[in-house]
Amino acid sequence: MALFGTSTSTTVTATAPPRRVVAPPDLSIADLGERLKVATEEDTCKGMFFNGVLSATHGLLGLEAQQQVKAMMVEKKYVDFFNYPIATFLPAAFGAAKLLQGTALDFDAAIRRLGEQAIDDFLGTPVGRTLVTVSAGEAKRLMRAAPIAYKTAVSYGARETVVLSDTACIFKVRRDFMPHPYHEGVFLAVLRALGCQDVSVRGQKLGLMDADYFISWK
Repeated sequence: MALFGTSTSTTVTATAPPRRVVAPPDLSIADLGERLKVATEEDTCKGMFFNGVLSATHGLLGLEAQQQVKAMMVEKKYVDFFNYPIATFLPAAFGAAKLLQGTALDFDAAIRRLGEQAIDDFLGTPVGRTLVTVSAGEAKRLMRAAPIAYKTAVSYGARETVVLSDTACIFKVRRDFMPHPYHEGVFLAVLRALGCQDVSVRGQKLGLMDADYFISWK
């Protein structure tokens, strides 16, 4: 029993919530290290890209591979239209591409497949559906609108569509963090979604983060 003139105290130590353990990026994959060096906190992409990588990995390789990629991500859950640093997306995307190489794909083909999945997911969103509606199913009109669509998805880079004809254009991309085969996959998927035939997309790398894409369709 405590007596007058005495005091007792209890020291409570606050326990911080456990932090997610994130695997360090595998800098041996392609040019991942060079891209991470120039990424800033202001360079962001939408959560749908993280979810797209997880979806593609699960669909192509199964649950175990998906969990490996998920372990490379900082957040436990990604909201499609929230912004997240591109520097946290790149290790997961490159890691997923490395896993896909085990299915007889080279790195370029693997990252191209992830690009296809990204646009499939984007077209399933309200913004993606609006883009298709605004284009009225016309590939030329959609390609004209593509620079604006990119601005809704990522904070970085500059893009321009140079129309060559009713069925061909050059899409110029500057300061983009994803390898050029990734965007080849994006354009292949979006034009096929419009019902275009004989789609051809050839990316020409001009530097670490710059490329021109020569695109045609029927």
